[in-house]
Amino acid sequence: MNRIEKEKVEILLVEDNPDDAALTIRTLKKHNLANYLRHLDDGQEALDFLYDDANATPRLILLDLKMPRVDGIEVLRKIKSDPEKRSIPVVVLTSSREDRDIVESYNLGVNAYVVKPVDFDQFIKAVADLGLFWLILNQTPTPD
Repeated sequence: MNRIEKEKVEILLVEDNPDDAALTIRTLKKHNLANYLRHLDDGQEALDFLYDDANATPRLILLDLKMPRVDGIEVLRKIKSDPEKRSIPVVVLTSSREDRDIVESYNLGVNAYVVKPVDFDQFIKAVADLGLFWLILNQTPTPD
């Protein structure tokens, strides 16, 4: 791919836990929703990706909160305060049930806040449902 051609990214998965990332990716692939998925390990990588003009705008960001370097709250704050990025749907997919994380995420403009189910089957169902809703049912502005 040359520098002018942008990589098509529908889902940007920002998750530092390799097991959760692998399970999320596998579930989305099983439901044919991961053709254009990009996985990044932390918030700094997400910001670098989103603010690199060589990359296309994702249709959906699945964002963990508790990550090294730059946490998910800071990523969310940056995206939702940027007029060019704020329309990207962001779904927090995290293990945090802390009220302050939920309230702050919604105050910053998160589109949905989902606590990762501990049960394997419930986790798979939650990820599949998220992918189906945000990529198939939900209408969003056309990315660049």
